[in-house]
Formats: sequence, structure tokens, C-alpha cells
Amino acid sequence: MERIGQNIKMYRELKKMTQTELALKARLGVSTITKFENGEKNPDRQTLLKISTVLDVPITELTGVQEEGIVHAEMDEELVELIHEIGIEKAKFILRKMKDLNEPQYLQLVRTVFEQKYDVAE
Repeated sequence: MERIGQNIKMYRELKKMTQTELALKARLGVSTITKFENGEKNPDRQTLLKISTVLDVPITELTGVQEEGIVHAEMDEELVELIHEIGIEKAKFILRKMKDLNEPQYLQLVRTVFEQKYDVAE
């Protein structure tokens, strides 16, 4: 259940929120949030609901378990860092747009980005 604490911390940091801010908004003690994030204590379902509401994420994202009981794959550290750098809303927007591209569109986009970044002319 240590994963719950790691997920709380990850989503809190993605929202650029301190432990104190999360504690105040969820009406919990700062030490309680610290214990959750360090894996020393696990939140009950009601507390998870409060935290997920404040962080604007489904409980399943915090627990790592979907409704059907399927465990989420751990998120790649580089991906977490990139999301953190560009912001969650921008990352969601990019991913939504990318998933709608077919293979030729995707390859053209990658080619265009590469050419612009490295100033390559065809």
C-alpha cells in the first residue's frame, strides 16, 4: 500500500501543491499527509475520497487499482518528470491529440518537429 502514498505525492506535486495546502483543502493534518506519502499510514476510503477530490483525480489513480481490480502499470519516471515539467493540462492536451493521429500523420508530425528543432531542410 506504499504505492498509494507515492501516488498522492506525485499528483500533489503535479498540481504544484504543498503538503500544507493539501492538508488544509482536505481538512487533514499535515503530519497525516506526510505519513501517507512516506508509506507509514494508509488512508481509509473516506480520506482517499477527500484527497482525490482536492487533487482532482479518481481514487483509482491514487490506489493504483481500477474498478475491475486490474492494477495500473507503474508510471515511467521520465514520463512523470516530463508531465511535471510541462504541466498536467498541457500533457493531457498533447496526449489526447496524439492518440487521434494515424501512423502517417504521426510520422509527419515527428518529422516536422525534428526539422524545426534541428533546423534541418529536406
